[in-house]
Amino acid sequence: MTIVLAAVAGALIGLSLGALGGGGSILAVPVLSYLLGQSAVQATTGSLVVVGVTSVVGAITAHRASSVLLGRGVAFGVVAIGGALLGGHLSTQVPPAVLMASFAALMLVIGGVMTWRQLHHSRHPRIATRPALDDPIITFAPTFACACPRALKVLLTATVVGLLTGFLGVGGGFLVVPALVLSLGLPIRYAAGTSLVVITITSAAALVARTGSGASPDWAVVILLTAVSAGAAVLGARFAGKVGNDRLSAAFTVLVVVVALYTAARAIPALL
Repeated sequence: MTIVLAAVAGALIGLSLGALGGGGSILAVPVLSYLLGQSAVQATTGSLVVVGVTSVVGAITAHRASSVLLGRGVAFGVVAIGGALLGGHLSTQVPPAVLMASFAALMLVIGGVMTWRQLHHSRHPRIATRPALDDPIITFAPTFACACPRALKVLLTATVVGLLTGFLGVGGGFLVVPALVLSLGLPIRYAAGTSLVVITITSAAALVARTGSGASPDWAVVILLTAVSAGAAVLGARFAGKVGNDRLSAAFTVLVVVVALYTAARAIPALL
């Protein structure tokens, strides 16, 4: 039964990451914790492995489909590393109940914000445009130029995303996608693909921060989840290229809200 659960969960995680650029961790953490019997710290650590490896596979597929802005993804991810390292260290210093309750609370907030944005967008639609790929935030040649307000927004957003990634053991896709839309102005299709690059970097940094903390998960379960998830991510990334931005946004919003409610229902009573 454990193998079946892990395989089904891995497929959902991979499809979510590949198609939506996020949602993998908000599935992986509850699955590892509630369905597969891992502790909170083990679940959040195992989630980083599953999501990190899956994101690499998904990013490669999305890049081939021309829906990844590699430079911007790498820059955002590198900025987020500092926060991820700090968050990874802090995660080992709090009780498991607090860790899972924090995860649930954050998901409820994000789900609420995304629902509002989805409803607002449906009433006041905007024409999606391709991002200006030749519109850099900072340039050094032929002369130094800086769009400093945008640079500050990216710095703050990436640091917060990294901190939450490390602390909660999430790859951060459900944070990174909205962050890329808001701070870099990317359409959802490009934000979803580019977020996979960011998730790869922040997950690796958070795992480094947890090294030696005694947070080793059940590797047999994690490896199975990772293998199935990586395969499903390829299908998800290919599917995303054939679906409109509005449908991707709506699917991502629904995923976050449903898993947020489930996790809150399980985590909050344990805290009380």
